[in-house]
Amino acid sequence: MIRRRLIVHGRVQGVGFRYSLARQAQSRGVAGSAANRPDGAVEVVLEGEQEAVESLVRWCGEGPRGAVVERVDVSEEQPEGLRGFATR
Repeated sequence: MIRRRLIVHGRVQGVGFRYSLARQAQSRGVAGSAANRPDGAVEVVLEGEQEAVESLVRWCGEGPRGAVVERVDVSEEQPEGLRGFATR
């Protein structure tokens, strides 16, 4: 079990990024959350099996159709045992 916090920069608000990510996470059994930030970025927390989390980190580098991801800042954190995926 691993946990990653991502800050996704670019045109990532108003393009369905959080909801597309939630579907991707649920299909991989990854818990966490995605929230819009006031600076236009999206903050993401992912927690689950290493391969599944890493595949979502890669997905965040592209995002859904309509998104223009400029960069993704990734940091490691200690898992907290999250369940489900929340969008805020």
